[in-house]
Amino acid sequence: MLTEDACTRACAQKEKIVWISFLVLDLFLHKTSKIEILKQLSARGYDVHLFAIRSKKNVQLNNSNVHLIAIPLRYFPMVTTCLFAFLLFIFLPFYIIIKRPNVIITQSDPSILGFVWKPLFRPFKLKVILDIRSTPVEINSFRDSLGALWFNISVVVAKKLFDGITTITPLMKKEVCDKFQIDPNFIGVWTSGVSTTLFEPERFNGSEMRKKLGLANKFIIMYHGRFDLHKGIIESVKGIEKLESKYHDVVLFMFGNGPALPVLKKLVRKKRIMDKAIIHDAVDYEEVPKYISMCDVGIVPLPDLPYWRHQCPLKLLEYLAMKKVVIVTDIPAHRQIVGKSKCGVYISSVDPREIAKAIAYAYDNRERLKDWGSYGRRIVEEKYDWRKCGEDFENYLLAHLKRD
Repeated sequence: MLTEDACTRACAQKEKIVWISFLVLDLFLHKTSKIEILKQLSARGYDVHLFAIRSKKNVQLNNSNVHLIAIPLRYFPMVTTCLFAFLLFIFLPFYIIIKRPNVIITQSDPSILGFVWKPLFRPFKLKVILDIRSTPVEINSFRDSLGALWFNISVVVAKKLFDGITTITPLMKKEVCDKFQIDPNFIGVWTSGVSTTLFEPERFNGSEMRKKLGLANKFIIMYHGRFDLHKGIIESVKGIEKLESKYHDVVLFMFGNGPALPVLKKLVRKKRIMDKAIIHDAVDYEEVPKYISMCDVGIVPLPDLPYWRHQCPLKLLEYLAMKKVVIVTDIPAHRQIVGKSKCGVYISSVDPREIAKAIAYAYDNRERLKDWGSYGRRIVEEKYDWRKCGEDFENYLLAHLKRD
């Protein structure tokens, strides 16, 4: 006789989930969350498909049962976005008729126009959900304005035509509900997460990576991910410069890429601190824990700006999973994860002097860092393992799949 859990899995095996995303798989770094949550849904018995883009290279999703549909489109900002939206508008009805998906998940961009067909497919009992990982960033350019416009259009379309919305945190859920007057029951939450099997500190020997990179005797502060001007990375470099001479062996090690990379390199050269602020190329996701293992402290210096306050920073979770103490700004996004735990060293702002003080504090307490870091691992295991995120998302999906 099947248990209730087994019955749920048996039902899930009949459900086909398609995630449509303007995600250039061979170029964009921010693909981890989508791929990992789809892996979790696949492991729970769903027939999962990712509909995305590849620019120049063929892409494979290793160790995964996720079916990949990668449209070959060269990436040009804005142009490729519009072309993807046009193709979706033309071909989505045929895809729905032929493949008969049960659930389609999409995001807030021009591709939302492809879903104006949604009312025509009620006989198919198709459910469509809008997933929101971030709200519009600061408006500094025409491109930013367009992004904000499409976000607003997407949420309005989802409110009128879709079957649900998901956000990355309860704080963001409240923000969206308040701004667009949406019933909270309409919106679910699934956070960023970490693979605690991949990000397992005991699997890696940080000293070997230190020797390989010539950093054997250094106290390493680490930043990884996308380099943007409004993420506090520039201020972190300036903070390293302000450290007193007694902290001569402190190094800021940064790896990743992004639009701020040229500015970052220019600043390091101008300050003549190439030996104190080291910039490394981005690495494959599977290599990230190997690099994190060599650092003493991580840093996530997001400024107190509206579009960061309600986030769930992936890099913060990855440092914590690797038992690293993290220097973080005192904003709601960090408070909801770290709380009052010793694994977090809070700074009141991204003023370089504040960052320098926090680094000095970590250095002066370096004998305690290992003990403090263990608290972060517990936080991740209890709340942010990808399996927990997959369970939260599945519960939301099941509730919506049962609706007529």
